[in-house]
Amino acid sequence: MDQVTPLPFSAAGFRQRVAAQPLAHAGDDFGDHRFNPGHPRLKLANALRDAAVLIPVVDHGHEATVLLTRRAEKLRNHSGQVAFPGGTIDPTDASPEAAALRETFEEIGLDRDYIEIIGRLPDYVSGSGYRIAPVLGIVRPGFSLTLNSDEVDTVFEVPLGFLMEPANHTRDSRMWNDLEWFFYEMPYGGQRIWGVTAGIIRTLYERLYS
Repeated sequence: MDQVTPLPFSAAGFRQRVAAQPLAHAGDDFGDHRFNPGHPRLKLANALRDAAVLIPVVDHGHEATVLLTRRAEKLRNHSGQVAFPGGTIDPTDASPEAAALRETFEEIGLDRDYIEIIGRLPDYVSGSGYRIAPVLGIVRPGFSLTLNSDEVDTVFEVPLGFLMEPANHTRDSRMWNDLEWFFYEMPYGGQRIWGVTAGIIRTLYERLYS
């Protein structure tokens, strides 16, 4: 019997592409600097801080979605921005995967029993001084969420097919200390997906779907 090729934007298709992606190497160079070569903002005085985020792909059959959060307006940094669940890797975290699972539960109450970790993208260096490990996971439906209102205002899902369509990736910019800073933007359903989150999504597209 011929093997059935899964649809590209299903969770099965996502899993297959993750398994086939090129191996990540220490020299892989992903981050905001790719869109802003030589920008003064990138000359960081301090060492990069290690962080991890979960890219949660929810298995809805033929059309998977990606779970995203909008950070609480009361936060001091990046308030109101769309983000993946995640945060700083603590010394007690056994790995970036462990940090991503811990932060996801702390922020939105998504239990790790519903999450299958299937891989990781190369680290993404942000202009704000973080080295981010994007952890790839497939989420089984049937979960319930409890949002930490101190960190997250809302959670929403975006079709994987929408995010992996390059026509939806718009280049935009803003001024930073009188210099232009470039980033990707992917508006969806009234939510503004941009900055580091959009940069990681763009990296996901380049690694798996381009």
